[in-house]
Amino acid sequence: MYVHAGNNRMIRTRDIIGIFDMDTATMESATRDYLRAAEKDGRMVNIKEEIPKSFIVACHEKNRDTVYVSQISSAALVGRVHAGIRE
Repeated sequence: MYVHAGNNRMIRTRDIIGIFDMDTATMESATRDYLRAAEKDGRMVNIKEEIPKSFIVACHEKNRDTVYVSQISSAALVGRVHAGIRE
């Protein structure tokens, strides 16, 4: 199954490691460092050029993680994942 993460971007649910709220997660310096490293390494995808509300960490192939920055709230994304699981 897939979850719609915004702007027609679909992410396979089995690849999702975590969905995080941008405001609360980035309070920790380790998270900020992780996001900076992902951006520097080219592992960050901005789904849409709007104010980010959440980010999704997914592992696709070769154990390489990708960070998707989304304008959709983490609560809405989690709801979409759970709705897909129930179907």
